[in-house]
Amino acid sequence: MGQTKEYYLYTENLTVGYNGQPLIRDIKIGVRPGEILTLIGPNGAGKTTILKSIIRQLSPLAGVVYLNGQGMQEYSGQELSEKMSVVLTDRVHPEMMSCEEVVATGRYPYTGKFGVLSEADHRIVREAMELVHITDLAERDFERTSDGQKQRIMLARALCQQPDIIVLDEPTSFLDIKYKLEFLSILQRMTREKHLAVIMSLHELDLAERISDQIACIKGDRMERFGTPEEIFTDGYIPKLYDMTVGSFGEPTGTPELAAVTGVPQVFVIAGCGTGLPVYRRLQRQGIPFATGILFENDIDYPTAKALAAQVISVPAFSPISQETLSLAKEIRKNCGQVICAVTPEQMGSVWECMKELL
Repeated sequence: MGQTKEYYLYTENLTVGYNGQPLIRDIKIGVRPGEILTLIGPNGAGKTTILKSIIRQLSPLAGVVYLNGQGMQEYSGQELSEKMSVVLTDRVHPEMMSCEEVVATGRYPYTGKFGVLSEADHRIVREAMELVHITDLAERDFERTSDGQKQRIMLARALCQQPDIIVLDEPTSFLDIKYKLEFLSILQRMTREKHLAVIMSLHELDLAERISDQIACIKGDRMERFGTPEEIFTDGYIPKLYDMTVGSFGEPTGTPELAAVTGVPQVFVIAGCGTGLPVYRRLQRQGIPFATGILFENDIDYPTAKALAAQVISVPAFSPISQETLSLAKEIRKNCGQVICAVTPEQMGSVWECMKELL
């Protein structure tokens, strides 16, 4: 994991579980200021348990969580609330509170026992709401907002604490794709502008691959891998992590695909430059086995073709198409009852002269 002193929060030999029973052992993770660390793994793997142990909702069974070089157990509740904010998946139900009032509760670590906000506190509340684009919701009853709005409100509340680190458990669980992207974009911008450290769990692997600086993979009773997305999303690892038995996952694109239709190809698809994707998926939905080619192995169509086609004719990137490869494609195409040409001569450029022989 590298030198632990580099990390703002890190764990050493952490073991977590319930009622004295270990669930995950020897967890070693760390996150720096300005970075996002994401936990991924199958349902029930223990990602939430790890997060709850980090934020002291659960007591670790062994090991230590360090925050800014100091063991977490050494912080008072007040000190910890000034350094760490938490957004969990549990839905909150504040009664008779406006959105601004909910956001303002993030200032309570600083207001003293009477909970009276100063003008400076109100300014911080307004700034947090502006950062996540919810100023128009200030007077609305919190219970009368959508799930996406609630998540942004809770993020604003977390930012109000002016923490050094934010911990989030499945923050996009209740959001549609618009709000997922908006929420994570705000979070990414906050790490850059505020130099926050972020630890969260995510189910959406494509988003985890795109937003994370570091990824921890949880499976069974251990953390299997810890590293950058480039180190984690290597060929064939994600299906093993999730014990996938049906379909496939394309690490280069972060895209899951359903199982290919097997059998003798009935359709030959001439594609490339992304033109084959909708055709491949339509044929898969219809249960029709197909062949496709000739594809360069750096073509955007290639990963999906490999996942869905009964047969793929390909050549390495930037390589010439040999006569042998062309003859193989012609032979397969001849045995197919239908040819679909998804590309135009302009899209194929110099290789069109070769490809048109397959029509």
